This record gives sequence, structure tokens and C-alpha cells, in this order.
Amino acid sequence: MPRLDQGLIIEAAHRLAQGRLVAFPTETVYGLGADAENPRAVAQIYAAKKRPANHPVIVHLAPDTDPAYWAATVPHQARQLMAAFWPGPLTLILPRAAHIPAAVSGGQDSIGLRCPSHPVAQSLLHVFAALKPHGCGGVAAPSANQFGHVSPTRAEHVRAEFPDLDTQSLMILEGGESQVGIESTILDLSRLDQGMGPALLRPGRITVLQLAEVLGSLPAQPDAAAPRVSGSLKAHYAPHTPVALLSGDVAQLLSQAQDAVLACEARQDGRHAAPVRLAVVVLDAAPGPAPRGVDWIVLPANPATYARRLYAVLRELDAAAYDRILLQRPPQGPEWQGVNDRISRAAAAFTI
Repeated sequence: MPRLDQGLIIEAAHRLAQGRLVAFPTETVYGLGADAENPRAVAQIYAAKKRPANHPVIVHLAPDTDPAYWAATVPHQARQLMAAFWPGPLTLILPRAAHIPAAVSGGQDSIGLRCPSHPVAQSLLHVFAALKPHGCGGVAAPSANQFGHVSPTRAEHVRAEFPDLDTQSLMILEGGESQVGIESTILDLSRLDQGMGPALLRPGRITVLQLAEVLGSLPAQPDAAAPRVSGSLKAHYAPHTPVALLSGDVAQLLSQAQDAVLACEARQDGRHAAPVRLAVVVLDAAPGPAPRGVDWIVLPANPATYARRLYAVLRELDAAAYDRILLQRPPQGPEWQGVNDRISRAAAAFTI
């Protein structure tokens, strides 16, 4: 990770206080930040990302910030989870305090709060909070990319996403590669007073089993009345290149890859075109010699390492101008739930 430059941190915090945008690293992905109490600043996030106004963002807090400033109530379960997983990749959905603008929650009465563990994020949040009279400033920060696209895990990814924003419009803090690589786990605790228990709204690095160790039981699945949260649309996290998922043993993977090449060639309908090229992302090892038109891309069969590398690999394959990206489905265990969620949503954006 690049050396932490306190001068740049202070400049970035003052930009946030002036209502301007700052992209910064977290352990999950890079975020596009604005003062969470400034609706005009938050509106700049939505405009830059082309994000629907009813799609909430997450408010990032420094470790010493009191979440009770932001939430109408902070139940005992929330305090337990904060003690166990903050700073870290866990977002808690709580009832929004009445004085907090609804711009950060898509007009809902709930709010998403997170305390990131990345040292650059923590330093920025600490300095920014100190600029506020109440000392509890928070930064609204969805992922720093165009809405629905692959989230950035490096500073150069952010620059590629916003080529029209100059350094006056968007300051980008360097922080190396994000070490988690996929977005935070999101747990809803906003409806406990209605008799609704904790519900998992988005899986991530922190698994349902880890949450259950603290809560005493597994969180429920979301119901129709659950709050809207970041990254919950069916199609999301998608590269520009069409994505499909593959399942099965080695022979089946080979067969599906060959069928995909033939299907792409058939779509060319005799037109003069470059040869079809498919990237097939497989786990652990290539299943054999690559069929014509196929390149094997091997990722480790380790959920943490796979997640850390996933988005960067998708961006690299996008840049390589493949016709299709095919992803071998990982195992279905709880430690893979976050990865499976992201690649399923990426594939849902395309009909292959």
C-alpha cells in the first residue's frame, strides 16, 4: 500500500466539508464519497454514477464516531455486531435518525452504517469528523463506479470509470488494492421493533455463520418489505463483456466452452469478423488443453483470494476484448456466498 500522506488526507477531508467528491479506498472496494449530511453533495454522487435516486448509499464512520448520532435507535444486537466486526466489512441497516437527510437512504426511514478498516479510509473519516461541530461526521460512499458496473478495487479503476471528472471535480486517494475485493455484508436490524429479526440483505466476506455466532441464530432471508440496499438489484456488478456461468465436471466445462464458441460463431451469421475469443474463468486449474477460441483463466479455489481478485480480473478481461466471459460456478458453501451472489448478478445482466 502507498505511504499514507496526511497532507492529502487533510485536503480530501476539507473537500468533503466543502461539498465536493472524494474517492477513497476501503478494504472492500473503493468508494465515491460525499458529506452524508449535505444533500447537494450526495446528489453529486448520484449524478456521477448515474444512480437511481431511490437506491440507498452507505454512510461510512470513523471508529470513534457514535452511531447513535445517525440512527434513531442502536439496539443491543447492533452493538454486539459492531464490537465483533467493526472496523470491517459489515454494514448494519438501522432506523434513520430524524435529523439525518433522507438523501442517503433513497427516501427510506432506514440508514446503512459501516466502519471500514482500511487505514486511509479511517484517517480520512477521522479528520472529516473533526471538522464537524458535533464531531460525528459521516461520508456517504457507494462504490466508485458507474451504476451497475464492476466495482473498483484499485485507484486506476476509479479513474477509468470517471474520465470526464477532472481533479477539481473528483479527488482520488490512493490506497493500494482492496484486500476483501467485494462489497460489505449487509444486515438489516431496522425492524426489530416490528418483531422482524435480523435479515441478511447482501452476503459478503462476513458469513452467515459468523453472524450467527454473535446473534445466537442465523439471520433470516429478506422479505418483500425489507429495506432497499446497495447492490440488491438482480442485475449488478457487470462488466461490459457478456457473462455466463458454467457448472459441472471437467468434461462438462469443456463441452460448454466449445458450445459457447459455436454459438458465438453462429451469431456472426457469415459476416466477416475476427475469430471468436472466449475467456473461461475456472477454479484451481485448467481442465485441459483449451478448445479453439478459448483461453483458460485460473483463479484459486479459495473464497477470500478469489473475491479479492474477481473484479480486477473482470476488468482485465473487459479490456482484452473477449466476446464472452464464462465463469465456473464456485462451491455453494457459506464462505462462497458473497462471491456467488456477485457473479450471479453479473451474469443476470446478459442473455447469452
